[in-house]
Amino acid sequence: MVEKGNQQTGSPVSDETKNSLFRYNSPLIQVGLIGLVCFCCPGMFNALSGMGGGGQVDHTAVNNANTALYTTFAIFGILGGGIYNILGPRLTLFAGCSTYILYAGSFLYYNHYKDQTFAIVAGAILGIGAGLLWAGQGAIMTSYPPTARKGTYISMFWSIFNMGGVIGGLIPFIMNYDRKGAVSVNDGTYVGFMIFMTIGTVLALSILHPSKVIRNDGSRCTNMKYSNVFTEAVEIGKLFLNWKMLLIVPAAWASNFFYTYQFNNVNGALFTVRTRGLNNVFYWGAQMIGSVMIGHIMDFSFKSRRTRGLAGIGLVAVLGTGIWIGGLFNQRGYNHLDVKEKTVKILDFKSSGSDFAGPFVLYFSYGLLDAMFQSMVYWVIGSLANDSAILSRYVGFYKGIQSAGAAVSWQIDKHNVSYMKQLIVNWVLTTASYPLLILLVIKAIKDEDEVKEVEDEAVEEESKSQDNILTVD
Repeated sequence: MVEKGNQQTGSPVSDETKNSLFRYNSPLIQVGLIGLVCFCCPGMFNALSGMGGGGQVDHTAVNNANTALYTTFAIFGILGGGIYNILGPRLTLFAGCSTYILYAGSFLYYNHYKDQTFAIVAGAILGIGAGLLWAGQGAIMTSYPPTARKGTYISMFWSIFNMGGVIGGLIPFIMNYDRKGAVSVNDGTYVGFMIFMTIGTVLALSILHPSKVIRNDGSRCTNMKYSNVFTEAVEIGKLFLNWKMLLIVPAAWASNFFYTYQFNNVNGALFTVRTRGLNNVFYWGAQMIGSVMIGHIMDFSFKSRRTRGLAGIGLVAVLGTGIWIGGLFNQRGYNHLDVKEKTVKILDFKSSGSDFAGPFVLYFSYGLLDAMFQSMVYWVIGSLANDSAILSRYVGFYKGIQSAGAAVSWQIDKHNVSYMKQLIVNWVLTTASYPLLILLVIKAIKDEDEVKEVEDEAVEEESKSQDNILTVD
C-alpha cells in the first residue's frame, strides 16, 4: 500500500495506545468515520434514487444513467479491492466520493435542459468512483472490528450510513412540501445533495491506513506492507474460481436488483413527490432498525459463531418471505398501464387517509429487509477472513456482482417489463441465495476459539521466522 506504517499484526502496542475505544486510531472511530463518509455520499445518492426517477417524472434519464453507473461499477467494484490495496484508503475514498457530486449535478442540469447525455456520462463516472468507495468501505467495515463483534460494527456503520438516506429524504420532502402537484423536484433539492456529498469527499481524507488502526487487544488490522498491480490482478482473478465467492454470487446479484422495482415502481409510481421524500425518511430509517436487529443476532444470539450465522440467515429468510408476500398483494392493484394512463390513485400522506397506510408500511418493510439482508451478507463475508487486504478483494467481488445485477435491473425497468414479473424475479433471487449462504456458513466459517488458535499459530510462526533471521545475522 502507498501509506507507510508498522505492518506487523502481532507487534507490541503500549497499553496507553490501546486502552480506549475512542482513540482516533481505534476500529470504532474509524468505522464511524467511514459511516459518516457514506452518510454524505452514497447515503444522499440513495435518497436521490429512492424518490423514483431521480426526482423526475420521466424515468428514462435515471434508468439510462443508472445502467451506465452499474455497468462501470460492476467492473470497478471487482477491481476496487486491488486498487484500494495499492493506493491505500485516503486516495481511494477521496477519488470515489468526488464522483457523487458530479452525478447529483447532472440532474440539476437535466432539470433545466432535459438532455440526458450529461446524466449518463456522470453515471458511468460515478460507477468507477462507487467501485473504489465501496471496496474501501467494505475492507474497513469487515476487517477493522474484533472478530466477535463484526455484526455490531456492521450495524453501526449501516445505521450511520442510512441516516444519510433519512436526512436525504427530508431534503426533497421539505423543499417540495408546498408543491403538492409537482411532478419533479426543484433545483434546491439537488444543490442540497451536492453540499452533503462535498462534505463527505473532504471527510474521506480523515480515514487512517489499516496498519495504523489498533484493536484493544493490540493487534493491527493488516500485516501486508505494500501491494502492486500484478499481485492484485492475480489475486482478483483467483476470486472467480474461489468456491466461497461463487456461493455468494446469487446473494450479491439479488442485493441491489430489487432497488429499481422498489424505488421506481412502488415509491415512484404510487406517491406524490413530497410523499416520496417522506417515505424515504422511513425507508432508510427502517434500514437503521434492521441493521441493529441483525447485528445483535449475528454477534450475541448464540455462543457458536456458526449457529449465530445460521440463525441470522433463517430470520432474514422468514421475514423476507413475509414481506414479498405483502408486496405480491399490493402489486395486484396496479400495473404499467395504470401508471401510464394515470388511472392508479396517487397517494399523499395528508390527503389519502387509510389508503396511504398499506403501501407505506410495505415500503418501510422493504427498507427493513434490505438492511437485514445486506448486513447479513457482509457479516458472512467478514467472517471468512480478518485481513484488510483479503477482505477488500472479497467485498470488491461482492460489489462488482451486485452492480452487474443492478445494471440489468435498471434496463429491465426501462423496457417496461411488467411490475408483477419484476417482483417475482426479485423474490426468487433473494430466496435462492439463502441455502447457498447456509452452506457457506457451515463449510467455511470457524468459531472464535478456532480463529484465535489459527491467529496465535501465525504469530508464533512469524516470531520464529524473525528469530531465525536474527540468528543468521
